[in-house]
Amino acid sequence: MSGLQGLAQENIWFDKSRYDEAERCFYEGRNGVPQTSQVKTSLQGSKGHTRSQKPRERKTSQNAKSEDQSELVSRFKSLELDNKNLHKVVDDLRATLSKLESRMATLEKGQSPASKSVTVTKVVAAPIQKVEKHNGADDDDDIDLFGSDEEDEEAERIKAERVKEYSQRKAKKPALIAKSSILLDVKPWDDETDMSKLEGCVRSIQMDGLLWGASKLVPVGYGIKKLQINCVVEDDKVGTDILEEEITKYEDYVQSVDIAAFNKI
Repeated sequence: MSGLQGLAQENIWFDKSRYDEAERCFYEGRNGVPQTSQVKTSLQGSKGHTRSQKPRERKTSQNAKSEDQSELVSRFKSLELDNKNLHKVVDDLRATLSKLESRMATLEKGQSPASKSVTVTKVVAAPIQKVEKHNGADDDDDIDLFGSDEEDEEAERIKAERVKEYSQRKAKKPALIAKSSILLDVKPWDDETDMSKLEGCVRSIQMDGLLWGASKLVPVGYGIKKLQINCVVEDDKVGTDILEEEITKYEDYVQSVDIAAFNKI
């Protein structure tokens, strides 16, 4: 019984009850109770069950195949319809293209004689105008023989007056003056230098085209500060060399002068 009980726990053994009944009938027959008919019927029932399962599986597979075939047939039909529609569209496009080509051909044929007539009229009209101009010149010569010289003199006089007016207007316009913004670093000798007097000496320098701006004291180290001052100069009148020479004249206060920044305005 232990082996049968172990097989009973398996999931794949679906006919456990029938085999249990057959086993019970076997032991009863062994003990003197004949029950072979029940065992045979049970075994035959199990065989009939297994045989009945096979035709069901065959029917399901046949149904699946028929469904696949029906889907393929429907797809083929839809593709055929699409193909027919595309053929119709292509035929329509070809028809429209042929119509357009015929229209273009007719237009080109209709324009060609018109263009020829236009060119002929232009060629014929040109010499007529030349003849008219020539005849007009002859009439002027017959009327006034000395009028051309007077007209030339008057045109030259008007031209000279206009040139003079233009030159006067140009002279009145102010010329552009090139200017630059310079940032100077003025360094003293030591920390005992009076920076206010040093700044006064620098600002006392006055030149044509020089304008002093803002200033500040910037620490350098060991208690020493340098004067950083801004100025605007006209390039044609004031140069950086002149500024350095004028500032370094104050030897009691100024050790050196450096240009920290130079920008064109």
